[in-house]
Amino acid sequence: MTVPETADSVLGEFLADPRNAALDLTTAVARCAKALRLQSAVVYQADLQQRLLAPLNDVVPTLPIDDSLAGWAYRTQSLRVEESELGGMTAWLPMVDGVERLGVLAVHAPALDPLSLRRGRTLAHLCAMMVTSKRAYKDTYVRRARTEPMRLPAEMLRAYLPPRTIGTTHAVSTAVMEPAYEIGGDAFDHALTDTTLHAGILDSMGHNLASGLTTVVSLAACRNARRTGADLSELVGSADEALAEWLPDQFCTAIVCQLDLATGGLRWVNCGHPPPLLIRDQRLLAGAMERDADPPLGLPATFAPTPRRVHEMKLEPGDRVLMYTDGVTEARTRHGEELGLDRFADYVIRATATGELPPETLRRLIHSIVDAQDNRLRDDATIVMFEWRPVDR
Repeated sequence: MTVPETADSVLGEFLADPRNAALDLTTAVARCAKALRLQSAVVYQADLQQRLLAPLNDVVPTLPIDDSLAGWAYRTQSLRVEESELGGMTAWLPMVDGVERLGVLAVHAPALDPLSLRRGRTLAHLCAMMVTSKRAYKDTYVRRARTEPMRLPAEMLRAYLPPRTIGTTHAVSTAVMEPAYEIGGDAFDHALTDTTLHAGILDSMGHNLASGLTTVVSLAACRNARRTGADLSELVGSADEALAEWLPDQFCTAIVCQLDLATGGLRWVNCGHPPPLLIRDQRLLAGAMERDADPPLGLPATFAPTPRRVHEMKLEPGDRVLMYTDGVTEARTRHGEELGLDRFADYVIRATATGELPPETLRRLIHSIVDAQDNRLRDDATIVMFEWRPVDR
């Protein structure tokens, strides 16, 4: 007796065939949708500023993230369903790699039942992995994620940045940067090991290619030391040495943190940067992380030949730590006032109270800052936020 082929087995065979790995994403998605017995499927990728969802083909239009059902699926990372203009139904499924939001997948079918939705979710996960694996070397994805030309310093810096959002069941770290196409010396970094979340923010003096080089060298030095198991003070010292050797006339303010995922123990070094903010139980703990700052990276030999000071504290479950560059707090509101620390923290607190996802909180916050100044920021504005949320055992 012959066992009939199921859609899932056909998809398995498709994935097992090495020849299909070389297909472009649009063709691969079309074939996978057919294998899963779906009418059609379209991949939409979020643009660099997370304002638009751009399709990976030219057949369908771009969609706004803030004013569409597709955008709702992206913002909330949840399924949304509507009647299709072509007949049948459309399911909007978030494309997420780990905790990084990449875009959405539109799945069209004559009718949507639990089986077709499950298959749609499978395809959305597959598409997320394909986009993540290919965008590092396929400029098609990069071009479709941009809406304007990028300046050279920004191109160089963004090549060294990690994903906007990373996380585990114990913690999540997310970041945003503006102006997206003209960033000069700001950068962020975050990474995970089995036990630790590493996070940092940097701000080089100036707003040109030399500023970008300073930040890139600092990032590379910190990562190199981190990956060899260096202690936090040694890690920062390696960046000092690199700048002193290769860019002796440049310096960079920075904060570098290490969070123990099991205990909530937080260690950090502040190199001439504004102190982080701590939000606990829906309120800002004023001054909780204020410490005497060390000199910026690249300057300790002149100003403070002693080892870098490592500060420590214990986070509580649900705590959020905000790191930022001065372009954030010095930005103007729509009423012409400086945003300041209180307004900055209050925005995050109110968003947290509504249950909004951390990446969405920063996306909306940075848009409000940019829009209030008609896309003409006076300085680079970068925000990094991480939250500790241990799993109950």
